[in-house]
Amino acid sequence: MIMDISRPCTAFAGMRRIASGPLIDVALAVKAALDGGDGTAIQIFDDASGKAIDLDLRGNAAEITARLTGAPLQQNGPEAQKGRGRPRMGVVAREVTLLPRHWDWLGAQPGGASQALRRLIDQARRADDGRTGTRLAHERAYCFMSALAGDLPGFEEAARALFKGDAEKLALEMAAWPQDVRQHVMKLDSDTPQDERAALA
Repeated sequence: MIMDISRPCTAFAGMRRIASGPLIDVALAVKAALDGGDGTAIQIFDDASGKAIDLDLRGNAAEITARLTGAPLQQNGPEAQKGRGRPRMGVVAREVTLLPRHWDWLGAQPGGASQALRRLIDQARRADDGRTGTRLAHERAYCFMSALAGDLPGFEEAARALFKGDAEKLALEMAAWPQDVRQHVMKLDSDTPQDERAALA
């Protein structure tokens, strides 16, 4: 599976955080921990979603990197062949289904449908006043909590405090949890991932 190797991730061995940073660095740290470890289960979490991710960590560092990026282990020439055409500028093509009257209106806007949609979305994001970002932060913190701390005392109360936005109550309910778990829950609930910050700019 090809993945963004710069994506922020965090790895836990049991309840102890062992690595945090770009996916590739975390993957290689986990590989080293597995090779020299004591058999403790290790999980890697995507910091943008709070969800656990599975990686194939067989082989050496070069093989793991090639597998994650989809790049061949060896190039046929001194440099990789560059693709032709316009450079990619972060634009993603996806299907949008609209009624004919919507397409007609969008097509009549300055710059066409794509620019009109981007303007409308940017206006809606500004009017959102951070509500969506707060909801996503709660959701990613909950994903992590439920995966790693679901059996810990006070989990249900902590989850309720999380979704109410009561940081003080959340901290109180997590007080008996391992420090690394508490800290990561709070980090996920307060941080805005880099891709979200860029989109909000």
